[in-house]
Amino acid sequence: MPGELVESPVAPPALRRAVHHASEWLTSLDTIAVGATTDLATLRARLHLPLPERGTDPARIIDDLAAQTAGGHNASASGRFYAWVIGGSLDSALAADWLTSAWDGNAGLFAVAPAAAVVEEVAGAWIKELLDLPREASFAFTTGCQMAHFTCLAAARHAQLQRAGWDVAGDGLSGAPAMRIFMSDQRHSTIDRAARFLGFGTRNLEILPTNDAGQLAPETLASALAAWKGPSIVVLNAADLNIAAFDPFEQLIPIARASNAWVHIDGAFGLIARASRSKHALMMGVEAADSWATDGHKWLNVPFDCGIAIVRDREAHRAAMTISASYLVADDRARDELDWTPEFSRRGRGYTVYAAIRELGREGLEALVDRSCEHCRAIVTGIGGLKGAEALWVSALNQGLVRFRDPRAGATEEDHDQYTDRVIAGINATGEAFFSGTTWRGRRAMRVSVVNWRTSERDVSRAIAAARGVLAAFR
Repeated sequence: MPGELVESPVAPPALRRAVHHASEWLTSLDTIAVGATTDLATLRARLHLPLPERGTDPARIIDDLAAQTAGGHNASASGRFYAWVIGGSLDSALAADWLTSAWDGNAGLFAVAPAAAVVEEVAGAWIKELLDLPREASFAFTTGCQMAHFTCLAAARHAQLQRAGWDVAGDGLSGAPAMRIFMSDQRHSTIDRAARFLGFGTRNLEILPTNDAGQLAPETLASALAAWKGPSIVVLNAADLNIAAFDPFEQLIPIARASNAWVHIDGAFGLIARASRSKHALMMGVEAADSWATDGHKWLNVPFDCGIAIVRDREAHRAAMTISASYLVADDRARDELDWTPEFSRRGRGYTVYAAIRELGREGLEALVDRSCEHCRAIVTGIGGLKGAEALWVSALNQGLVRFRDPRAGATEEDHDQYTDRVIAGINATGEAFFSGTTWRGRRAMRVSVVNWRTSERDVSRAIAAARGVLAAFR
């Protein structure tokens, strides 16, 4: 019967073994330790085999790989993983990712992978609609926000130098007008890295101080731009990585516009929150920017890797990325992905985004965002309220900070820093939750990040209980 689900008896044994091991892993996420339990030396001893002279049965390889790497995975797909900003793949997105590998299409050209091109076309349009960004904007699916920044800033470089009378595609950067990128001291390091890749040079990055709320103040940006007369780019935060601070876009973007600066938004995770009506006000005015970067493998909960670049100026975007050759078959009716991405051969990333948006729908994504923010607040206030802990920052979004204070008499700030790292390690060692540390305003803190669709109230309670036990043991 068409559409009937049957288990294929002729599926290759290696694939059947992979499904078995994947199923075991996914069903164990609620019970296993969240952090890796096998040390580096053991992993190396298991995996560093002599280069094989003869081939090995594929099914055995899969069984061996599962055994050799056992205990060597952080269960970042678990709802109890709060380190960094890492989602856990939705069922449909994971399944779509498996199909993407099975179909094995090179999603660079419509002619090579027609379905992949059309799916990306639809997924990109859906993303712009969900985030209420300009529908006429171009887009690209990249490996992550790092390359999304690269893509957007390459478009910015092209447009700004063209405005200054310079053809960067033809003449390169040697002799080009100097450009400057203005960004806050709370920007993500991927911005700096993208700027290096694009030849701007770190001495052309102007780092501006933020206020007590972690935001770039209008007068700070205005003063910096007034002192520079050349082509420029302004990078603003749609949620920084420590406290999820949003820059005041309604005030800052007009200031940048008055100086003819290109405005780029780093919205690696925060931009997706625009899909929630309760969070929409945090990003008022963000739609007036020139480009936006976000990740699918964070709040959208698709598998690694998936970044999303969106650019208002389609011509600048295409000019910065496109390539042609006599053997490349172009179809004017369809969208060729290599016109918009920095990659040539590439994975069909649109399948997982398409699946995730269909599974969640607008209402489901909004509920996921709101639920994640509530869970983050509960963890930060729950752990921060324990004896020996303090909530450094309770965010309006999904990021928060907790610091632990050394109970010894006369303990210094340096002692509190070291103690904070000890407590984080202690919590992670319980296997009940997994957190990471950060330095914020000169102090060490435990960073709490919640974007996983699996995180539940029970997971939150387990994290608080684990912290309570560790603090009691350390006193």
